[in-house]
Amino acid sequence: MLAAPPAAAQAPQAAATPPAAPVYQVDPVWPKPLPNRWGIGQAAGVAVDAKDHVWVIHRPRTMTRDEAGAAQDPPLSECCIPAPSVIEFDPDGNVVQAWGGPGHHPSWPENEHGIHVDFKDNVWIAGNGPNDHVLLKFTRDGRFLLQIGRKGETGGSNDTERLGRPADVEVDPATNEIYVADGYGNRRVIVFDAETGAYKRHWGAYGERPPPDAALPPYRPGEAAASPARFFRNPVHCVRLAKDGLLYVCDRANDRIQVFQKDGRFVREIVVAPATLGSGSVWDMDFLPDPTQSVLLAADGSNNVVHLLARGDGAALGRFGRNGRNAGDFHWVHNMAVDSRGNVFTTEVDTGKRAQRFRLVSQLPR
Repeated sequence: MLAAPPAAAQAPQAAATPPAAPVYQVDPVWPKPLPNRWGIGQAAGVAVDAKDHVWVIHRPRTMTRDEAGAAQDPPLSECCIPAPSVIEFDPDGNVVQAWGGPGHHPSWPENEHGIHVDFKDNVWIAGNGPNDHVLLKFTRDGRFLLQIGRKGETGGSNDTERLGRPADVEVDPATNEIYVADGYGNRRVIVFDAETGAYKRHWGAYGERPPPDAALPPYRPGEAAASPARFFRNPVHCVRLAKDGLLYVCDRANDRIQVFQKDGRFVREIVVAPATLGSGSVWDMDFLPDPTQSVLLAADGSNNVVHLLARGDGAALGRFGRNGRNAGDFHWVHNMAVDSRGNVFTTEVDTGKRAQRFRLVSQLPR
């Protein structure tokens, strides 16, 4: 469902003919088995770089003693040892390199959350642990470059220097600005210079100044249509820039995506599975890589599906996945990314602890 934007920010008219729903098929042999007896914990982020390499960030400390049996003293079993937190795969699912984890940097997050590879091949990571109020920027091979925010310090949704458990980021190649979904503690989008970390601007739901941080009333199905919440609920879980310059924000617990101009002017919102309670329906999203990015794909970790939506008007086109443990099923699908061919990569947290690939088996629109 698409809510009407204010008169000052009317979106272009959607095409009369809705796009065809892409068709996906799970690839049960991606990725290849990890080397070095490695295992992974909760897979908390995924990104695709310019070479269509897939980057996964996971939480080594969430592996159980049994899962990390080979790392115990004495070893409990032949396998496994926690892999470094950041793993780069080639398109075929082979490990290219891995680095990071507790001790890699003094502000390394207590609970890894979100990864982004920018247009300069820099790797950004976030965290949502109680003290994880920073973003860290590294080179492709894991050399530290920049920290934004201060570990252990937060100042609320209108603080311009400190973050509040940021969830996800995206860097704009046109301006080298970094947009932050901030996040699990704060309830806003905030923008910095990606080179220097200098503050640029921030906003809350509908492009308004975030209200004082306080307890919020519970989400109620139907309120999006009757009286939509004028605030983001925690967590503000993702940010994605479309080719046309629009910024899409996952307002997860409000079951909606809000769309903005880069300066924070509100454009429209798309409500997704509005009867969803619990952790909400919009955990992450990306776009089909056709010329107009006609289809929006949204990962829903409560219903454990990926929604396929028309980007122009938010109409539901289809979905794939279901709650379960088999290939193609999900348990807490948390993040997603789409490569240049339209293939979808997903990661799962809680006890899901895996990455999957879904091949696009239909043709990309021309």
